[in-house]
This record gives sequence, C-alpha cells and structure tokens, in this order.
Amino acid sequence: MSRRNTELLLLIASAFPVILLYAMYVLTAGAAISFETLAVPIGLFAAFAAAHIAVRILAPGADPAILPIVFILSGIGITFVTRLAPALAISQLIILFVSVALMVGTLALVKNLDVVMRYKYTFGIIGIILLMLPIFIGTTISGSKLWIRIAGFTIQPGEFAKVFIVLFLAGYLAENRELLSISNRKILGFKIPRLRLLLPLFAVWGVCLLVVVFERDLGSAVLFYTIFLLMLYVATGRFSYVVIGLALLAVGAVGAYKFLSHVQVRFQVWVDPFKDAQGQGYQIVQSLFSLADGGLVGVGIGNGMANNIPVVESDFIFSAIGEEMGLLGGGAVLILFMLFAVRGLTTAARAKSDLAAFSATGLTAAISFQAFLIVGGVTRLIPLTGVTLPFMSQGGSSLLASFIIVALLLRAGDEATGREAELTGTGTMAAITDDQVASAAAPTGTRFATSSSYGSGSHSVGSRMRRRLLDTPESGVLGRVALANRLTRAVLAFTALFAILIGNLTYVQVIKAKDYQDMPTNNHTIARSKYIQRGSIITSDGVTLAESLQQEDGTYVRSYPNGNLAAHVVGYVSQQYGTTAIESVMNDTLTGSKDYSSWNNAIASLAGQTQPGNTAKLTIDSRIQTAAEQALKGFKGAVVVIDPRTGAVLACASSPTYDNTNIDALLQTGGGEDGSMYNRAMDALYTPGSTFKVVTLSAALETGTASLTSTYQAPGSMDIGNAPVTNDANESYGTISLQQAFAVSSNVVFGQVANEVGANTLVQFANAFGYGQKLGQDLTSAASIMADPSLMTEWETAWAGAGQPVGMDHTPGPQTTVMQNAVIAAAIANSGVVMDPYFVAQVLAPDGTVVKTTQSRSLGQAVSSATADQVKQAMLAVVQSGTGTDAQIPGVKVAGKTGSAETGGTNVNSMFVGFAPYDSPTVAISVALEDFDKHDVKAAKIAGIVLTAALAAQGA
Repeated sequence: MSRRNTELLLLIASAFPVILLYAMYVLTAGAAISFETLAVPIGLFAAFAAAHIAVRILAPGADPAILPIVFILSGIGITFVTRLAPALAISQLIILFVSVALMVGTLALVKNLDVVMRYKYTFGIIGIILLMLPIFIGTTISGSKLWIRIAGFTIQPGEFAKVFIVLFLAGYLAENRELLSISNRKILGFKIPRLRLLLPLFAVWGVCLLVVVFERDLGSAVLFYTIFLLMLYVATGRFSYVVIGLALLAVGAVGAYKFLSHVQVRFQVWVDPFKDAQGQGYQIVQSLFSLADGGLVGVGIGNGMANNIPVVESDFIFSAIGEEMGLLGGGAVLILFMLFAVRGLTTAARAKSDLAAFSATGLTAAISFQAFLIVGGVTRLIPLTGVTLPFMSQGGSSLLASFIIVALLLRAGDEATGREAELTGTGTMAAITDDQVASAAAPTGTRFATSSSYGSGSHSVGSRMRRRLLDTPESGVLGRVALANRLTRAVLAFTALFAILIGNLTYVQVIKAKDYQDMPTNNHTIARSKYIQRGSIITSDGVTLAESLQQEDGTYVRSYPNGNLAAHVVGYVSQQYGTTAIESVMNDTLTGSKDYSSWNNAIASLAGQTQPGNTAKLTIDSRIQTAAEQALKGFKGAVVVIDPRTGAVLACASSPTYDNTNIDALLQTGGGEDGSMYNRAMDALYTPGSTFKVVTLSAALETGTASLTSTYQAPGSMDIGNAPVTNDANESYGTISLQQAFAVSSNVVFGQVANEVGANTLVQFANAFGYGQKLGQDLTSAASIMADPSLMTEWETAWAGAGQPVGMDHTPGPQTTVMQNAVIAAAIANSGVVMDPYFVAQVLAPDGTVVKTTQSRSLGQAVSSATADQVKQAMLAVVQSGTGTDAQIPGVKVAGKTGSAETGGTNVNSMFVGFAPYDSPTVAISVALEDFDKHDVKAAKIAGIVLTAALAAQGA
C-alpha cells in the first residue's frame, strides 16, 4: 500500500496549487473567497480522492504519480476554461466529473489487459471506423471535418479511435514482435525487413494520408503515425522501421504540401504568420502576442488578453496559461506532461507482459506527444496541427478519451512485475511453413525449436505447417532487457521533446518578447495603452493632426481634428489592426511607455510609472500639405515636397486618400480596396521616365564624358545595341547640344550618353543619389531599383539612361519612388549634397518643452557643386522653354524635369521633379500622376500649383 499512500500524499499536495489558482481567478473576477466560490476545485479534489479510493481497491499496484499529475492538469484546465469561456464552464465541469467516473468504471470493467489479445482485431476495426467516420457523416468546423453531430451533441470520434487503435497495435505487436524484429536483408550495411513485414507500416501511412486529405486533420494523422512508429520501434528494436517510416512521412508531407491547399496554408502560416496577421495567421500571431505579454511570471489570471484568440479555450488554451501564469507557470505545465510521459513509460518498462508494455507505451504517447504537438504549434516551434491539450482544453471527447487512457495506464501498472514474478509474452508461437523458417532464419542465424521431432514422418506427411517457438535476441530475459533499454531511450526522447518546448517557450516569452511587443501590429500593446494619454501629432505650423481625448471611463480615444489631412503620414491606431506610419514609428514616445529622452522620463520609465505621451512635431507644413492634397484630388498619384537644405519633408500626399478617423470599420468592411490606403509617395515604384535623365546628365558631366555643349545626332529612331531607341512620337531633332536634348527630352541622345557613361557608372551614380536603399530617418520609403549593370546590354543601358526599364532576362531598372525623385531634385538644388529625408522635427514633453530635435543628415556628395550648377542650368531651361513650362510661376524661376513613363499597354504616367527659387532653392518637389493619357493633366502643372503654395507659406 506504499504506492497508494504516496498517491494520496501527492493528491493532497496537488490540491494546494489547484485551489490557490482558482482562488486567484475568483478574486480577479471580483468575488469573495468562500466555500461556495471555491466549490469547483474542492469538488474536483473530492472526485479525485474518490478515484484514489477506487484505485486502492481495483489497481493497488498502479503507478502513484499518474493520478496526481492528471489532477493538477485538470484543475488548471477547468480554471482557465472557466476564465476564458464562462458559458461553457458548467458543461466542461460536468464532463470532467463524468470522465473521472468513466476512469473508475474502466478500471472496474477491465480486470486485466489479456482481453486485448482476444479482441485486438475487433478493436482495430472499431478504431478505423471511428477514425474514418467523419469522412462520410462528419460536420466541418473551422475547416476540418472531425466532428459528428448526434442529438444536438458534437462528438469527435477520432479521440476515441486512438484508444482502440493503440490497443489493437499493442495486441498485434505482442503477437508478432519477434517475427517483425527479424531483418534478413542488408542494403549498404543497413538491415531492411522483407516487404511483407512492412505492410502494416504502409497501411498506417495510407490511413493517415486519407485523414489528411478527406478530414483535413493534420494533427490526428501526425499523432497516429508517430504513435505507431514509436510502438513499432519499442516492440522490435529495429531502427530501420523508424528510418523507413520517416522517409514515408517525408514523402507524404511533400505530397500533401504540393497538392493540398490547407496543408500549404498551415506551412506558410508557420513560416511567416505576420504576412497575413489579420487573416490566416491571426490565431498564431495573437498567441505569440499573448505569450510575449506573459514574460517570466505572467500578468496574473484574468488580466490577460488571450480572449483575442478565436476559440482560445480549445486549441490555444496554453497561450492563455503562458500569458497569465508566465514562463514559470507554462514551464510547470510542460514539466507535468513530461513527468506523465516518464511515469507512463516507466509503467511500460515494469509491465509483466509484452501486451501491457506496448499498451502503456502507446497510451502514454497518445497523451504526451499530443501535448507536444499542440504546444509546439501555438508557440510556433512546429506548424499548428489543431489537436487539443489533454486534460486542459475545452471539449468533451478529448477529456473522456484521455481519462480512459489514464485508467488503462493504471491497469497496465497494476499488472507490473512488482506484484508478479512471472514473465509472460517473451516468446511467440508462430505457425509458419518450412520455407518461411528457412528464408527468415538463414541470413540471421536465428534458431528455431520445433514443437515435435522435425523428422517425424507423420508430421511431414500430414502438413507443411509446424508450430514453432521463435528463439531470437528478442526472446526470454534478454528480450525483456532489450525492451527496457528501448523504453529508456523513449523516456530520454520525450524528455528532450519537452525540454525543447521549454527552451522555445523561454525564447518567445523572454528573449523575443520585446520584439513582439514593439511590433506596430501588436493590438495587445495598443489596448494596454488606452489608459495612457497618447501624445499629439502636430504640424510645423502648429496644426493638430492627432490627439487623444479622455472618455468617461478614464480611457483615451484617438481623435483626428483635421480629418484625414496627411493621413498616410500620420497613420492610425487600432486595438485590432495595430499602428502605422508616425503612429507606429513614434509609438514609444507617443505612449510615454518607455522614454529615456530626459532624466525625468527615464526615471519614470524605470519605475514603471504611466505618464502622458510626448508630442511629435512634424516637418509637414499644413498649408503645403493641403495644397498638395487638393491639387491631387480626383487623380491617382503622389506629391512630395522637401526642404533641399535639410531633407525636412514639407508635404507628402498620396491620392486617393482614406479616412483614418474610423479605421476599424474601414478595414472590417474591406476598405482600402481602391488603393486609398496605399502610400504612393513612399511605397509605390514608378517608371521614372525622363526624370531619370537628371541622373544620366549628372553622371556624364561629373565624369567628363560630355558637357552641356556636346552635340549628338537626334533622329526619331536610332539602333543602339542592335535594337531601336526612339524619341517621343519619333520626333527628329537633327544635331543638337546635350543641353537642348535635355530640354526636349530626347531618348535617342540620352541613350547614346548612357552607353558612353557605361552601365556600371550609371548605376553607381543612381546609388549615390539614393537608389538601392530605404530613404528616411523615421518613416522610410521603399528602395528604388536599378538593374545589375553586369547584366545590362547596350540597348538596355540606353533605355535605362532615358528612364525606361526594358529587358526580360533580369530585374529591369530604373524604378523609383516619388520620395526618391524628390531627393534627387533636392540634391541638385543643394549643390550635389544628398540629404536624408525626415518627418519628425521635434519631440515635445507634455509641458511643451523640447525633448529632442532631429538633426539633418547627409547621405553624401552625389556630384560636385560645379556639376550640380550645370544640371540646375539645364533644368531651368526645361521649365522656361522646354517640356516643363506648365510648372512656371510668375516672378519666380523654377527649374525642373518632366517625364512620360510608359507602364505597359497604352498607359502613361506623368512625372516631374524640380525646385524653386532657382538662385537659392528652398523647396524641391516630386510629382507622379498616374494614367496621364486618361485626363491630359501633366505632373508639371500640379508641381506649379504646389510650389506656389509652398513659397507663399515660407514667405508668410
């Protein structure tokens, strides 16, 4: 009775954390601690105490640790189901009590496991039927066809199928282990079983594939297949089965990924869940956010945000445990499952028969490996499989099946050698033919003892079949020792699996936690900040673009008093969809969560005090921004205005724009499908057209390849690199100077110049102006693209110099952002010095004092001041007498360059870059206007309107 006394003491010890955890939940829910409010954990302890008494009577030799482990896991599970899904808690509690009763009933019914041997094929048939039944009459829920509806109840027959299949496999392997252990072929020194001995492996593999295909249940298929491989290895000791099994698994996985869309989705979500964080990846992303919030000790039960995870009480209950109990609590749960595996496999090692040993092995794996699969999935260690967490997840089928498994494990432990000295099942009587004896035994030297004299005439005449006892290394006491050694390896394997889980959990909750919390899409971080007054976002001229208003409940709501002015720059704040743009990159400063920009803020941050957020003062001028947005109204395109001396962005407009005052409603209804949420100024890549000739001209002048007075032939078309380069409308200009060619935008001339400069040099100058890098000190633009010069032909180089990407064998270039074009124009205006653009001018404390001022930053000298002056001169001619006259401003000299960029088919985008005033530039501009052929409004005209407003604002 020492085992049962130990079990009782462990149950009493386990009651303390179970009751304490539930009491913490009661307090968080706002109730007082009393006998009534603690009735659930107390009643659960009473049920397990009654089960303990039953085990004393029915299975006194059973393992003493299994029942207490199950009690703790069940207690934590019912607490979190109550916390996460109160409406389901009562039914879950009832099923839990029924499960405990079913465990006792199973112990009473199954007096010993010998019944398995008699009915093993019956069990196998029942298991296969239960596993495959949903294919024919199942109900699809969340994409998987695993459930059957009966009289208003939903049952998952696969949970019970694993019990019957494990029992069948145990009986089959106990009867055939020695025959299966014979390997009589060698390939490259590796022992391979005969094909007929591999048939069970192929059969299980095929059934699992059917489950994946027709039930869309990846978890059950992987679980069943793994259980079978483990039992097969433990039974035979042949590693070749494992190798062949893993090879089949790899083949099945590749095939499933190639042909099954739901498998592809699972794999892709695992690789990068944040790619579709609001769609297919939503559950796992929210799981990672919850775990990151938990940290080392958790946020406290009832204080987490795991309810954001759909159906969290089922597959993702471990995420809630990790968030609210932290790494210590989550790690403790994993250690409990690891101990369950150790005690279960120890039961297998102590078993008096092969049947009991294999049953215990399979049943232990059914619980332990299932726990590994689901925890590994929700922590992104492995692809999510969708199984439940045994004893803990909400769901009746899983709970009932798990307690049946516990009962059978206890029965296997009660039949252990601790009570019986007899060893059974260590030899197998097999009816085999003489030919089978010869073929099986000859290569291995296996000995066979006949049940009668081998030379007996009566036997040889009567039949070719003989009853024999296989005498192999798996027979007798040596076989039991070998089995125990393999079970020891299985213990080490399961210990390693759970150690890996704990290590991965540590990575997610401690090492990677800050990165997850700082993600702009982390709605948990945003929700926690709703009680903090988020700082304002204002323009350089004092106009408020965003502010936080306090509500009656003490929370703050983001408000945009000037509507959607500069919406793409300001961005949005959403508890569901996260933050974007300035709201994102300045999140820490705006929320005041962690700000070390001043001594007061640093001390408050270290102390964990909440404080109002700081204000972000932008470089944007509301007057210039308004002019740019109004000029673009009704068009698709973008405008960027920069101070060429500093890189400060004075305006950044993208059209169409969107309403950031009600972003949740917009995104929930599929808003932004018209491209209104796409920042064309920063993220769109456009063909630059002839605006790129600014770069080509700069390269030619800087390298001395040509001067403004150099002359070139400019026919309507010219073959360069054995292919034609043409001017717009094939217009011929005869022989003209390079400056004239720039003014009239001759592609033929600049194709010649580009090849004189050379592809390598052309790309080097493009990179010097900012191509190939994300521009911006705070908000960053997409990187503009140039092709690999080593792959550019003469014809491609010619067209690249003219600003048109051509060629099919590699990434074409150039392709530019509107921001990049503005930086190029600003660099020419700034004597060849490239300035890195920025949006945030200053950070202001809540009292208005300046906390931080952004310092302008140079990206380098793209061209000399002398070269820049020559390019300026050429750009002035473009506006005064060339293709850019629409950008003229009365009384102001404007320099610029136009571009007509073909985008495929008949579509043409109108481009413009420029600056003003010519003598001492204070504004540089870039404009992209899409589908110019449809509206006949040029980018130069838009530029003239915006430049007029900008100069007026600067002079005000």
